[in-house]
Amino acid sequence: MPATKAATSLYKEVLRLMGNRFEITVVSGNEAWARARIAAAIREIQRIETMLTTFRDDSETAAVNAMAGIAPVKVSQEFFQLVERSIKISGLTQGAFDITYGGIDKSLWNFDTNMTSLPDPAVARQSVRLINYRNVLLDATHCTVMLKEKGMRIGFGGIGKGYAADKARQLLQSQGVESGIVNAAGDLTCWGTQPNGAPWTIGIADPDQARQPFSALRISNMSIATSGNYEKYATINGKRYAHTIDPATGLPVTGVKSVTILCPSAELADAMATPVMVMGAKVGLHLVNQLRNIACIIIDDQNHLSHTNNIHVTQ
Repeated sequence: MPATKAATSLYKEVLRLMGNRFEITVVSGNEAWARARIAAAIREIQRIETMLTTFRDDSETAAVNAMAGIAPVKVSQEFFQLVERSIKISGLTQGAFDITYGGIDKSLWNFDTNMTSLPDPAVARQSVRLINYRNVLLDATHCTVMLKEKGMRIGFGGIGKGYAADKARQLLQSQGVESGIVNAAGDLTCWGTQPNGAPWTIGIADPDQARQPFSALRISNMSIATSGNYEKYATINGKRYAHTIDPATGLPVTGVKSVTILCPSAELADAMATPVMVMGAKVGLHLVNQLRNIACIIIDDQNHLSHTNNIHVTQ
């Protein structure tokens, strides 16, 4: 139990986990207790990284990828359920979200000043031929995952940080942390309040000035994730192309500068931000407006802000 119920201070730790900047904040009146809780959350995120990473041969992700087109792989219930939820989101977004993106031919893309032209559309389409969530075969009885085609690869870059943030939050709450934030490189989940009792104030980055807030949201017991073209992109013939690739065409998405998703789950917010960007403002907003307990803010290439019916934005 925390030494005092009255939360008086913020205790924070910033470090690199899952290849990204994580920031864990706990509100407490007892620094030693708060630091111990933060340490436990870090261990939980490291555990998830070990399970999901594609940079270690002993991860569950690597085991599944190694046996692509060969045989099913027995996995943990946790891993199986994450894959299962990922496939459901693929269905919901008509394939705009797809964990089999790992099979993309990355040699076509170099989003920096050296990239001066887009690849031929036929070549681009060929580069994504192995991306197909329908070819992830799940056997719930035996808890196995199999990739149907040789060369297929799964990866959790579009959902893993959000999942880790959720799990860290759940652990912190189970250990008595009544207020806090887990920020996984912008995929953020918060609960409770600031030490003064006010809701958390979360800034949304300006797509044209990533270090400046475009607007702010006052939230509590909520998660938020933003996908944008302002951090990694290429400008070709005066047009900006995001590093996000449309799995249907193999070409980078255009038309949207940033998408921000709000919902109770960081995992879902993380997983929905990129596909809404792929789908575009009109289709993306139409989809999110049909879902319960989820909101969306979109800034398009013309700096026009649009949002779902259930949100009010203060600029």
